[in-house]
Amino acid sequence: EHLKAFDREVNEFVDYMFGPRDARVRGWFLLDSYLPTFFLTGAYLLCIWLGNKLMKNRPPFSLRAHLIVYNLGITLLSLYMLIELILATWEGGYNLQCQNLHSAGEADIRVAKVLWWYYFSKVIEFMDTIFFVLRKKSTQITFLHVYHHATMFNIWWCVLNWIPCGQSFFGPTLNSFIHVLMYSYYGLSVIPSMRKYLWWKKYLTQAQLIQFLLTIVHTLSAAVKPCGFPFGCLMFQSSYMATLVILFINFYIKTYRKAPSRTAIKETPVTTETKNGFHKDYFAAANGFLNNKKAQ
Repeated sequence: EHLKAFDREVNEFVDYMFGPRDARVRGWFLLDSYLPTFFLTGAYLLCIWLGNKLMKNRPPFSLRAHLIVYNLGITLLSLYMLIELILATWEGGYNLQCQNLHSAGEADIRVAKVLWWYYFSKVIEFMDTIFFVLRKKSTQITFLHVYHHATMFNIWWCVLNWIPCGQSFFGPTLNSFIHVLMYSYYGLSVIPSMRKYLWWKKYLTQAQLIQFLLTIVHTLSAAVKPCGFPFGCLMFQSSYMATLVILFINFYIKTYRKAPSRTAIKETPVTTETKNGFHKDYFAAANGFLNNKKAQ
């Protein structure tokens, strides 16, 4: 009874903050109450903290087969979301510059269903970090990595409840495309014989930065030419994406633009900071396999 009362108070508070929810998604799995999303995020953070402690004096797990299956699964899910979002928005005649929440009829519901899978994929992607913990890659669990994973899951709970279609489609469409490339690379990189063919990994960071910038431009385009999509949501999304741009630019500068001093080169082997042209912070932001020669 206490938990039910707490749940009711929390949901009344978020309803007060954001207004009435979209009735079309009521009853969908995990959406009616914020508590499951909140507790899953808390469990994710707790697993990082406890996992690092438990793994401190234990040998790392290999997990090669698990990683192949996991990355293949995320790749296929991302491909499904990419194709379905393109087809649904085409069917609904979505306006690229600004699309409201109610004019496309059944196509809006179709988009909302795909975006629910996008929201749910964010809890699946918590496994990126769990695999880092189990493989004792704790240096790759950076602020950027944890911030991105934890916030995306919570933000998309809000998106699905209040703005589950319309202008919300663009970011997930781009991100699904990036994830097809990214997770397919990670899956292939687990297979030693495939690593020599993965020449395109150095472009992943650039592609992610372009994705964030395009999403900001698309979001602000609806503010320039309004179509009824909530203005506050546009401003929040633009601000959040700006934080990712700043963090990834910081990483990009460290990786590609800041030449190491001669002293640093002599004192520290290049492999402690980079592998095959990538700084360790980048792969700490996702599920990469930077230390391929050492892994498995």
